[in-house]
Amino acid sequence: MTDNQRKLIGYFGFPRRALLREVRERFSEDLQLVDLDVAAGAPDSGLLPRATCRIIANIVDNAAHLGDRLSAVVAAVGEDKCDRGRHAAWILKDMGLKVFESRFPEDEFEDRELVWSTGRGDLPGRIDRIMETIVDPSPPADPPVRCEPSHGFWGVPPNDFRLLELFPETTHIYGWIRCVEAGRPADLDLECMVDEGISTVFFHQSFCAKQDLAHNLAERYGGIAVDCHREINDSILAKVEAFIKLS
Repeated sequence: MTDNQRKLIGYFGFPRRALLREVRERFSEDLQLVDLDVAAGAPDSGLLPRATCRIIANIVDNAAHLGDRLSAVVAAVGEDKCDRGRHAAWILKDMGLKVFESRFPEDEFEDRELVWSTGRGDLPGRIDRIMETIVDPSPPADPPVRCEPSHGFWGVPPNDFRLLELFPETTHIYGWIRCVEAGRPADLDLECMVDEGISTVFFHQSFCAKQDLAHNLAERYGGIAVDCHREINDSILAKVEAFIKLS
């Protein structure tokens, strides 16, 4: 195994495309990119309290587990992520990792077409495709057919995707995930935009600051706010399934 096959570049959130490109050019474009936000089975690093947003814990646990395999980490630490993203970047620096902080300015906002957020298809798959646009924003060769929404899912990608499997193919995607597809990760107005009259689940990870938005928007639009810490439990699944069937 060569050094370039062994080494990785980690990232979390939605870093500026220019910075991500600069880091890849500096360390080698052959290095695989790895999204540290995603649950990957890394052991608990013990560096954070248990009452921590699971996504932030994923970042720190994954980085600690990968260790010196990470040539660099490109860390979203601005309004496009959260204060805890900034804290995670500090912890990773303290671990000795090379961390490049990213703050996504408004003058770099894009106006990308919302192909996956408003298309028909498997919800987990569409969210995966949206998150892949952070690294590869090329237009899809197989775009889904646009559909009228029967339901809505608002928020961030959950730690446990089993929640998403409950939603019908005609579910529209809102919140930060839609901002990612649009290329506007710090656009709070877009993040809080939800179509009227659509039965929407407003999801946030437990201990995440986005709970403030989720609860406010659920009250405003007549949806339900749902949170989960680690894995989705049967009670949460039953609550969301009942809401979807009855709405």
